[in-house]
Amino acid sequence: MRRPANLSSHSATRAIDAIDLAFDVAGLKRSPRGKPSPPRRESRRDLALAEELMRPAAKPGLAPNGVRWLRVPGWDLPWLWSGFSTRRDGLSRAYCAENAKGELNLGFTAEDERETVLDNRRLLAEAVTGSAETLLVTLRQFHSNLLLRATSADAGRERPQCADGLMTDEPGLLLAVMAADCIPVLVADRKRRVVAAFHAGWRGTVKRIVEGGIGRMRLEFDSRPENLIAAIGPGIGPCCYAVGEEVISEFESQFVYARELFHEVYSRDPARKKYPMLFMTQRAPGHSHMGPEIHLDVVKANRRQLLDAGLRAKSIEIVGGCTSCQPQWFFSHRASRGHTGRMMAVIGISESARQRVGRFLN
Repeated sequence: MRRPANLSSHSATRAIDAIDLAFDVAGLKRSPRGKPSPPRRESRRDLALAEELMRPAAKPGLAPNGVRWLRVPGWDLPWLWSGFSTRRDGLSRAYCAENAKGELNLGFTAEDERETVLDNRRLLAEAVTGSAETLLVTLRQFHSNLLLRATSADAGRERPQCADGLMTDEPGLLLAVMAADCIPVLVADRKRRVVAAFHAGWRGTVKRIVEGGIGRMRLEFDSRPENLIAAIGPGIGPCCYAVGEEVISEFESQFVYARELFHEVYSRDPARKKYPMLFMTQRAPGHSHMGPEIHLDVVKANRRQLLDAGLRAKSIEIVGGCTSCQPQWFFSHRASRGHTGRMMAVIGISESARQRVGRFLN
């Protein structure tokens, strides 16, 4: 590197050291004296079988009204409502066989009746809070990183607001995000009694909706990360979520740890497993289109965001369950090719918390 005439030897050394540091952070190496830098070795992704990556769901509980839903293990705070719905034990018949029981579709889809969905929502509210009349706040989700502060005025809106996250410190509200493959994340502040719910598909995850949402909770409610607990609910797992180069590029452009989120997964195709010779090609290893797929772990990505936002690892619960390969419990947009219902993740502050605060103030 030629030194400018007006640059001292000491200043030049400091400048070169700064350049070397920048190259090192970027994973590059400065070419000394015009010599070509050695090619950068690309790190390999983890190799796995699909079944090795599947996270089984926690055992659903049965509410007195007959609804099966997933509680968060260890969340036994008396003031906190929370849980994740399944597709079981509702009134909808749009997505089940003729001789099957009704299902708990909670989304206003084209195939289901609006009144049936409203009745299903009341069933879930009753299962989680004990009252079918609990105020439910929902959103029109569009894979953003937009977070709204919810009040009782937002409950029962004919046209919900557009966002992918909700937060509140108002008792008596049940915040809800819907999903049928995307990852729902619930967060609660144990000290300040603040709750939040996030809808994190891959697009929302790239936009850091969870990490940014924790920041909003700190700004608006003075929530401290050490007082927060979080639960990551059922969504499409790394066992099933094959993605293309577009998704890989988006994550690699945003996260230095992106490689940790992807796996090379061998197909579970039974024909390929039984007759492997039929799928052999004359291409060199690594150049055949029949090789392993690249799968994304969106749960791990959102857990990493919670950690980066300051939450302790022991404060994060992964409820588990893959929506794609466990159709007996969950709706899946991808597995059903779009013909599917919606589930809900819900969280709220109980009415009894409002009553206790009222007595204290009086």
